[in-house]
Amino acid sequence: MMDKYELQKLRDLPIEGVAERLGMQVVRHKSLCPFHDDHSPSMTFRRGRFRCWSCGANGNSIDLAMRMLNKPFAEACRWLADDTNIIIATYNPNHETDDSTDETPFDASRYTRYFEHPFLNDSARRFLFAERRLDERVVRWCRLTSWKDRRGVAWLQTPYYDREGRLTGVQNRNLVRGAWPRFRFPQGSECGIYNLPVLNLLRPGEPLFIAEGCSDCWALLSAGHKAIAIPSATLLKRKDAELLSSLHSQLATPFHMFPDRDAPGERLFLQLRQLLPNLEHHQLPPDCKDFSEYYLRRFAGASLNDK
Repeated sequence: MMDKYELQKLRDLPIEGVAERLGMQVVRHKSLCPFHDDHSPSMTFRRGRFRCWSCGANGNSIDLAMRMLNKPFAEACRWLADDTNIIIATYNPNHETDDSTDETPFDASRYTRYFEHPFLNDSARRFLFAERRLDERVVRWCRLTSWKDRRGVAWLQTPYYDREGRLTGVQNRNLVRGAWPRFRFPQGSECGIYNLPVLNLLRPGEPLFIAEGCSDCWALLSAGHKAIAIPSATLLKRKDAELLSSLHSQLATPFHMFPDRDAPGERLFLQLRQLLPNLEHHQLPPDCKDFSEYYLRRFAGASLNDK
């Protein structure tokens, strides 16, 4: 169960970003209310809350997710945590829980050693190579490693580095299909743009692909593209946004994206295009929901039944 501090992180999510991830169209802090037959925008967003001035619906990000998804409180919190990659708890090979509620900086020295000599257990190798069909060189470049908790649950551990190669955060992915939590993050992790070191390899005019998550980024890299991942434009930090903008002026970098074939994917593309006007849209085939599926069909020669 999440503590009060973790719940507050979910409540403090940008309310308009949450609304857009839920399929609502927000313009000038207003949208049509999804809870009644609304023909003119009567829902407003202000100071982290929503309010409909017609039907009276109101609340924070968790309340909005509960009502839009028709989920109970706990399931709505899980959706918010997974969908936004929000850091909700400390999780590492030596400690399964951390009861501290004080916000502390990320302690990179505590985790660096796990990535110096990466080890992939059977579950991780099956996930990365049998199911995802990734290039082993990509897995080595990304320094993916694995571990098991005290209950024997296998986790894939993904490091986040800044452009200078400093460890800034860690994502732990549960390798049990359908299990929750799907992701866990050590406290203080900064998991914004993934695979920033690849920017140092960009040549002038060379394309850079943007994915929505680590899995699609691995697939793009395995397909021979230089790629980064940005899970949410609404949570993108200013320094990261400025870094991407500077690439175009310094290296004339063209940006490319295969948005997921769903409303959130298209919204992410449109949001990023406001930041990167030269971002080019690539349409996935109708039978592929994301680039990982397209990679399996087009590049890895696998049937989706093998996933």
